[in-house]
Amino acid sequence: MEEAGPPVLPLADKVSLLSGEGLWQTKALPAAGLAPVTVADGPHGLRHQGDDGDHLGLLYSVPATCFPPAVAVGASWDPQVARAVGAALAAEASVQGVDVVLGPGVNIKRSPLCGRNFEYYSEDPLVSGELGAAHVRGLEDNGVGASVKHFAVNNQETDRMQVSAEVDERTLREIYLPAFERVVKQGRPSTVMCAYNRVNGVYASENRWLLTQVLRQEWGFEGVVISDWGAVHDRVAALAAGLDLQMPYDGGRGDEAVLDAVRRGDCDEALVDTAITRLLRLVRRPGRPGLRRRPAQGDRREVTAGLDAHHDLARRLGPRCMVLVKNDGAVLPLAGGLTVAVVGAFATEPRLQGGGSSKVNPSRVDVPLDEITAAVSARGGQVLHARGFASRNDTTGAEALRAEAVAVAGGADVAVVMAGLTEGAESEGFDRKTLDLPAEQVELIRAVAAAAPRTVVVLSHGGVVSLEGWHDDVDAILDAFLLGQAGGGAIADVLVGVAEPSGRLAESVPRRVQDTAAFLNYPGEQGAVRYGEGVMVGYRYHITADVPARYPFGHGLGYGRVETIGLTVEPLAIDGARVEVQVRNTGERQTSHVVQVYVATQAGPVRRPTRELRAFRRIGLAPGESGVVSFELDRRAFAYWDVRHGQWVVAPGDHWIQVCRDAENVLVERRITLEGDRFVPDLSIDSLIGEWAAHPDVGPQLDEALATALAPLLAEMGMTAQAEGSKGLHGMPLRQFIETLGSVLPASSVENIRRIAQGHLTAVPG
Repeated sequence: MEEAGPPVLPLADKVSLLSGEGLWQTKALPAAGLAPVTVADGPHGLRHQGDDGDHLGLLYSVPATCFPPAVAVGASWDPQVARAVGAALAAEASVQGVDVVLGPGVNIKRSPLCGRNFEYYSEDPLVSGELGAAHVRGLEDNGVGASVKHFAVNNQETDRMQVSAEVDERTLREIYLPAFERVVKQGRPSTVMCAYNRVNGVYASENRWLLTQVLRQEWGFEGVVISDWGAVHDRVAALAAGLDLQMPYDGGRGDEAVLDAVRRGDCDEALVDTAITRLLRLVRRPGRPGLRRRPAQGDRREVTAGLDAHHDLARRLGPRCMVLVKNDGAVLPLAGGLTVAVVGAFATEPRLQGGGSSKVNPSRVDVPLDEITAAVSARGGQVLHARGFASRNDTTGAEALRAEAVAVAGGADVAVVMAGLTEGAESEGFDRKTLDLPAEQVELIRAVAAAAPRTVVVLSHGGVVSLEGWHDDVDAILDAFLLGQAGGGAIADVLVGVAEPSGRLAESVPRRVQDTAAFLNYPGEQGAVRYGEGVMVGYRYHITADVPARYPFGHGLGYGRVETIGLTVEPLAIDGARVEVQVRNTGERQTSHVVQVYVATQAGPVRRPTRELRAFRRIGLAPGESGVVSFELDRRAFAYWDVRHGQWVVAPGDHWIQVCRDAENVLVERRITLEGDRFVPDLSIDSLIGEWAAHPDVGPQLDEALATALAPLLAEMGMTAQAEGSKGLHGMPLRQFIETLGSVLPASSVENIRRIAQGHLTAVPG
């Protein structure tokens, strides 16, 4: 069926459709039969405020399910978890008449200090892209549009409205764009939201290279590009760059600017028509929620439909998002009949989510202390409680709280300390200055660990926290991140063994913030931030620079034992490989395992990370069961971005396919030799000898000729031409070599070099 073009409307009406009506809707045009499109935050729960509201998460929103945020979903390494969250969000959005949910966010966690890291999945583009695409499909397949954000290179909150991210193209292509590319191609979102920041000096909302060349022409995106709220500085430039919809309404200033530009001839009306055509695909989407009957004010029966089921879903997803970081002596799961001391303000005032525009008004909240008490009591044990440290509703002195906690812990078989970061310590809008837990919490953990026979620490936080100063004092660490409204029940299920914590770290846990790649360049200065670490982000830096993390990317224990018992690699045509990994559950309980496949190579002209994640998959195994996980790695898995040729290039030579426990620890590997891409360089007399040497035909001849020419001279110096002569000249232009050394080398040798070059140049010096 042929797509309808833009409606025949006055120019002013067409332009008006390309900006919002208030905060949460597009404009309606009843005369043309166009109803408004309703949008709402957020990535881990619906923050629908109706006709009024704000975009900062400060005002009332309709109660909705608060699911585990992206920081937790990222740790699941499980697209099924992300898809389930997306599908549930679609169900709640449909009831509320919301057409587009503003999420997910797939920005890379460049630095653990970013205050909004709770809203993003990972430091790795593959994990981010796979989970983001699954979340989008969960929304889109259930009739609700997604808005993947924030495109692009939005990796800090400091000066986020105007900072220029200065980043080279290889780093963009290999680290900061692939997650968006995967979401666009696999998830097919209805909209993409541009970021606030500038990219190499140009605002993302006005960046034609990003919005048109890369997003539309290269990736094939056909949906609507929407601005982040208030991100448009020049409406005419944004329209020309490929931005379709400005949000929110700006009082008509942008509309007037476009109208004036079209009338002056500075803006082609065809740009308006193109943007309108894209928007109409969304407006005319069959069966979209905004066209259905909405619940009457005060009628909560339809509004709350499914919330109980979604709460149960959030609880079931929680254990798959938790990472058992440490478990000395198998203290977890807790045995029955124990006296358990639960310590910490988070036990009664749980941290559900991050602050800012994604903040959800939860439909209900599981209190961890209540859930743990019920779970432990059901197994013949008892729970004692002490607050341990001050919360926002508690002004008791730190020393008194700590003394109370120590006394309680001393009378228990095991202490569970619930520690972490408050919302005031991390949120959208600002970055952290430190990775440390609050000092009073560190002191509490150490004091409780000294008093209790065994100690478990459960962490609640959105960004990575340091484990230093107390790590060695405790027996177990369970990283619960932020789990949403059902987190209390999920934590209880994991502590007593009803469920297994099967997550893996989606970002490295450094020993010091100084050990992170971006430390010296974050968050920038004087309006710009230089991405000087290049592609060495997260684990890529730790393992390549030999700066070990406290716990590496991909780390995670569990309650089962899985062994990797085999790896088969079969080369495929066009520089690909089929990989089969055999695993076996050698434990005594059902378990879930994440197979991680990395590729390592030092072939090629650019510095590569020691290894890079190229495939992963979760597999469930019964006790004693074996399984096979298969992957197909295409040529992109082995490629780097070649800035000279402007394309993905596979370096000829050896590549290693590695199955790893985590980014630092290789379990088994196989070598594969790839034909790769061979380029014949364009050479001139001023090309470096090293560039000549790289020529597949001329290089060997020239190296041999140079070695022969230099042999007599180097012999006098006690050097060998092959080992120390010709390679030492690779940084010298051929012209300079002939002009400066030609008089002291044998004439026949110099003539031979001339002759070799002559066959590949139009002229050589006489």
